[in-house]
Amino acid sequence: QGAQIIVFPEDGIHGFNFTRSSIYPYLDFVPHSHTVNWNPCKEPYLFNDTEVVQHLSCMALKNKIFLVANLGTKQPCEHADPHCPSDGRYQFNTNVAFDDDGTLVATYRKHNLYFEYAFDTPPEPDYKLFDTPFAGKFGMFTCFDILFFEPAVNLIKQYNLKQVVYPTAWMNQLPLLSAVEFQQAFATAFNINILAANIHHPTLGMTGSGIYTPVKSFIYHNMESYGGKLIVAEIPVITTNYETNLESNERFRENLHHSCKTFTSTSLDDQVCFKEGEETPGRVSGKANEPLPPLFYAEMMYDNFTFIPLWGEKGELQVCANTLCCYLNYRRAVVTDELYALGVFDGLHTVHGTYYVQACALVKCGGLSFSTCGQEVTDATALIDFQLWGNMSTTYIFPLLLTSGITLDFADHMGWKNNHYFMSKNRTSSGLLTAALYGRWYEKD
Repeated sequence: QGAQIIVFPEDGIHGFNFTRSSIYPYLDFVPHSHTVNWNPCKEPYLFNDTEVVQHLSCMALKNKIFLVANLGTKQPCEHADPHCPSDGRYQFNTNVAFDDDGTLVATYRKHNLYFEYAFDTPPEPDYKLFDTPFAGKFGMFTCFDILFFEPAVNLIKQYNLKQVVYPTAWMNQLPLLSAVEFQQAFATAFNINILAANIHHPTLGMTGSGIYTPVKSFIYHNMESYGGKLIVAEIPVITTNYETNLESNERFRENLHHSCKTFTSTSLDDQVCFKEGEETPGRVSGKANEPLPPLFYAEMMYDNFTFIPLWGEKGELQVCANTLCCYLNYRRAVVTDELYALGVFDGLHTVHGTYYVQACALVKCGGLSFSTCGQEVTDATALIDFQLWGNMSTTYIFPLLLTSGITLDFADHMGWKNNHYFMSKNRTSSGLLTAALYGRWYEKD
């Protein structure tokens, strides 16, 4: 099909559920050094235990295609090395990249392991890139790495990367961490192209791959069938040094004086309205006789969110937690019998990984009772115009916009205004599942 590069998923070669010793027979030796110039297909005799990389190298050579795959590797170590495991070897979750001649051009050892007891964390984070004639430099990291500063964010910032290859075996977690939802948000936030290959295993909740650009996505997400899919797309190379959204964010934070404007037309005005601390947290200035929607608490993705419900056809809401306040202006095209809520969380997430999150999230609830808010929901019918904003303390904000059937949409506008980050959308393409600003405050991990 004329592809220039192909990316395979994490764990695709060896599968799952290994112990440290049971995976050992499947591990290849791969030299982890810039100094070794090696073509495993042409020079199979250079190192022992390299059957898998030889096959991959020959695939790249025979098809004249750059190839990125994930496999388990081993590396003997000396007991003098303080990090050396007691069995005298390292075992790594490794990505390998080959050029179209079969030469090994980069190896990356996964840094942020997700309950992978068969593997070791490398002593140092790897910052790995390889060069291509068709799209310049590509960076490389794996799965859970995408949520952390090291090495993923640091790699992109340090080397000013515009293209990333990303093998993953991602268990979807709605409403905020579905694979395609977060992959797109990452591409948008950093203004990069991402080639994300997820393993397809619906019973484990693993599905959702894509080729993402900052303005368009080609995705496959299917929980029903076991057939995976090869995604092939031609995308523009990002070469010009556009500022990333994050950098322009930092510049944009200077205080633009902004008059407060509420919307009167049927579509939302693009003016974002900030009232300076005149309302009590979680309360809205309504007409005197209108009851204020109540605050309530519910668990979303193991975190205790503070919520306020969306009642009626339109409204303005505010909800706060710790230092973070989230605001929403909304209008529904048609009032459906679906419960939506605006939630805020500002704290350390501690289940299945520890990392600090600041989130403003508009979500569809699982049912009509408050306790269902935060549940995993895949279908919705409500079309909602909205502006969502918050006084985030971090510049690393991932804009999530997920619609019915786990499909993606793009915000009309987003960015910084008056020290608040905002996202606005006039009418999603289908029913709204999640619209969220997912902030990662790396320093507080």
